[in-house]
Amino acid sequence: QVQLVESGGGLVEPGGSLRLSCKASGFPFAIVDMSWSRRAPGQEHEWVANISFSGRHTHYADSVKGRFTVTRDNSKKTTYLQMNSLEPEDTAVYYCHWADYWGQGTQVTVSA
Repeated sequence: QVQLVESGGGLVEPGGSLRLSCKASGFPFAIVDMSWSRRAPGQEHEWVANISFSGRHTHYADSVKGRFTVTRDNSKKTTYLQMNSLEPEDTAVYYCHWADYWGQGTQVTVSA
């Protein structure tokens, strides 16, 4: 059974940082690319970043490039999203996903 469980969200002030985690199980994590997306209130899902199975290749949406970093630890079956210089516009539910499988999401709120 595929499971993706995100954690690490919370309330942070503008300019702050958070690190999200996504723990995977039920599929061969070490040989698949992983992605992060987000959904702000009243908006569609927005792709944020992805990382190759090896971790060597990453891609980012223009909106987060230079501020967010995606990494993974295949030994822990976990991918991470380090978010720095957070802005109110980053407020959203953040999801990790692979193929048609999505986690439940973790809320990130950026507010003073």
